[in-house]
Amino acid sequence: MTTSVFDSSSISPSSQRVVIIGAGIVGTNLADELVQRGFTNITVLEQGPLELPGGSTSHAPGLVYQTNSSKNMTKFAAYTVEKLTSLDAFNPVGGLEIAVTESRWADLHRKQGWASAWGIETKLLSPAECKDMYPLLNEEIVLGGLYIPSDGLALAGKAVDALITRTKAAGVVYRDRTEVTGIEHSNHRVTGVRVGEELIEADVVISCAGFWGVKVAAMAGMKLPLVPMAHQYAKTSAVKGLEGRNEDPNGAGLPILRYQDEDLYFREHGEVYGIGSYAHRPMPIDLDDLPKINLDEYSKENMPSSLEFTLEDFLPAWEACKSLLPDLKDAEVASGFNGIFSFTPDGGSLVGESPDVEGFFVAEAVWVTHSAGIARAVAELIATGRSEIDLSDSDINRFEDVELAPSFVKATSSQSFVEVYDIRHPLEPRLSNRSLRVSPFQARHRELGAHFLQSGGWERPYWYESNAKYLSELPWDWQPPVRDSWSAMHHSPIAAVEAYKTRTGVAMYDMTPLKRLEISGPGALTMLQRLSTGNIAKSVGSVTYTLMLDESGGIRSDITVARLEDDVFQVGANGNIDTAYFEVEARKQNTGELPGGYVHVRDITGGTCCIGLWGPLAREVISGITNEDFSNDGLKYFRSQKAYLGGVPVTAWRLSYVGELGWEIYTTADNGERLWDVLWEAGQKHGIIAAGRAAFGSLRLEKGYRSWGSDMSTEHNPYEVGLGFAVSTKKEEDFVGKAALEAIRDKPLTRNLRCLLIDSAKDVVLGKEPVYYDGAAVGYVTSAGFAYTVGRPIAYAWLPAGIEYGETVYVEYFGKKIAATVTEDPIYDPEMKRLRGIPEDTTERVNVAAK
Repeated sequence: MTTSVFDSSSISPSSQRVVIIGAGIVGTNLADELVQRGFTNITVLEQGPLELPGGSTSHAPGLVYQTNSSKNMTKFAAYTVEKLTSLDAFNPVGGLEIAVTESRWADLHRKQGWASAWGIETKLLSPAECKDMYPLLNEEIVLGGLYIPSDGLALAGKAVDALITRTKAAGVVYRDRTEVTGIEHSNHRVTGVRVGEELIEADVVISCAGFWGVKVAAMAGMKLPLVPMAHQYAKTSAVKGLEGRNEDPNGAGLPILRYQDEDLYFREHGEVYGIGSYAHRPMPIDLDDLPKINLDEYSKENMPSSLEFTLEDFLPAWEACKSLLPDLKDAEVASGFNGIFSFTPDGGSLVGESPDVEGFFVAEAVWVTHSAGIARAVAELIATGRSEIDLSDSDINRFEDVELAPSFVKATSSQSFVEVYDIRHPLEPRLSNRSLRVSPFQARHRELGAHFLQSGGWERPYWYESNAKYLSELPWDWQPPVRDSWSAMHHSPIAAVEAYKTRTGVAMYDMTPLKRLEISGPGALTMLQRLSTGNIAKSVGSVTYTLMLDESGGIRSDITVARLEDDVFQVGANGNIDTAYFEVEARKQNTGELPGGYVHVRDITGGTCCIGLWGPLAREVISGITNEDFSNDGLKYFRSQKAYLGGVPVTAWRLSYVGELGWEIYTTADNGERLWDVLWEAGQKHGIIAAGRAAFGSLRLEKGYRSWGSDMSTEHNPYEVGLGFAVSTKKEEDFVGKAALEAIRDKPLTRNLRCLLIDSAKDVVLGKEPVYYDGAAVGYVTSAGFAYTVGRPIAYAWLPAGIEYGETVYVEYFGKKIAATVTEDPIYDPEMKRLRGIPEDTTERVNVAAK
């Protein structure tokens, strides 16, 4: 459930003029989905011949593998299978992924876990079972396989023909051989599409132009982080083992086959094989270099998206093909082409509405696999303002400015191509394009031996080698377990030291990468009240944790708002998606579209920095470098104040996401290193350390703090996620989603986000694993780690509401069922006494259920 800024509520679908650019598998599906929602004035523009548009759809081999690490993308794929089946344009031959290495075989167990979590039926096969299912395999090199019965082949051309026929009958107008030359817009709203000298007036324009989408989006002022990339597809001569298997010369009966250890996939075309390869060098394409082909000369072998086959790039992969399928030794590479597809920096699709031009949407970098699902989501955005399936994985606003640089987009999209079949750890860092953004503390981090991982372009310390010397001093009940090889990757036992020092002493955390916005002006309070569930109309110095919802009550973000002055607020947000949302809503007030008065939104992240100073000794550290009152009464919990620390001007917020006494301390970037040094020096006699994100994540889980994007999204409401307290009961103003919450508040819950404590200390899980109850997969893990304070692995998971505290469930980790106990959270300091600075001897540190 991702939301749109386009307000369709006051305009009936039948009166809205819609233009779709691109008549491929996405554009035609979108036209169909809009027709189903009552839209009657739809025009689809296609620059190529309608019968053979010339984009990726025209040559896509059509393999549909639904299983994905993203639940949302799996759901989009499942809907695509359902819809194409209804169009008689899907061949359900099943899918078989085989492993020839131990690491791949383990990864297939992980993939089966995703499938179980997301509701896809799969089966792990032995080498003999793989051979029975796929007789042409070389059984001797296969360790096993993953079979997905509902996978198969999308007949993209047939689907497009059927959709065009159906939508034409409903009144959709198709204009082929028509090149778009401009997107017209006025006052931040789309007004039409320019086709040469002609203007086609429109209220809604959607670019489904595939790899040409970069140029189309640029016409509306958008920087689309997409690179057209050539991908090799070859066809063999007749293969002995395929003879007589298919009556149709292009037919297929065997499962589609993926050989990911060698970056290859296979499908039948009658008696020959079609082989796709990602094993070659990246081949980014400049659109201006594409061949200019007369529209009357288009054919499947001659179109702009089908480039000349470079045999030399394919030959190494050909040897691997023959090793897996011995019958290929008597065949030849008969033909091939380098087909163009769209790749992005993170491999995801690009979906949503322009933050600058209302009514202009994009649905790009969408593979056939997800085409109908994403088309439905975009149609829902346009028709109702929200998508039932969360789109944050694909949101066009997810990238930071530095990630939109052409050089970055080209390099990282090329790397996405290289890694398309790689086994990727959840924390796997980029090896190139690093150090794009560093905090003012970078030099100090390096002096302390920080181990960095990267997110949003930021280098973020995960632990510090300087703390390794404390490992031998850890109490026995804080000793970290020996992890398995997967959960040990990109992790260090030093995290246990840093968690221990935070709980028992004092630690400094670099919180600079967290998104910070300044929202100011006479309309600032009005906007924040309208967009959030909390009451922001408090005194200057107040800090409020609150939610932002969509109209159906789904959580679009959680934010922290500090009122620094009457008309100046600092917002801690989750990323650039939030920034875009605030900017659009501010513009609506500034233009008078919404009441409230002028408001200005400014991203201050890069010009500021933040240190989290937390632990029971934090007040001892800070009291030595300031005359300001940082006592419990002087600066209360969830309050902020300006101060000088050792001469450095700061703003301190009294809150903590690790569950200990302390503050988030902000200053400008130019004062950052001095602030670090002042705190570091003052903390020496108190045993201060620097601590990283690994410890932070563990302590966050112990306190039960939810993480947007992992634990919750727009598919969840505040009550089921355990955040009902963030919805103010005293707030008189209306806010987005209020009516929806009132309708569901008293209804019984059907699911809950629950805390799980893993019964065995050595079984650490990482997230997205299925959770079993009474032998059936009933939910999935959202975020997980090791709770050092209680010496147990911890996880949060979505479970049916009927499962009670104290019951046993099982988390499946690489095929192993691990027992876990459903536990009331938070497991640490449930009465919030340590956060509020109540003396240690009165604190019940750990939830009784966790003991």
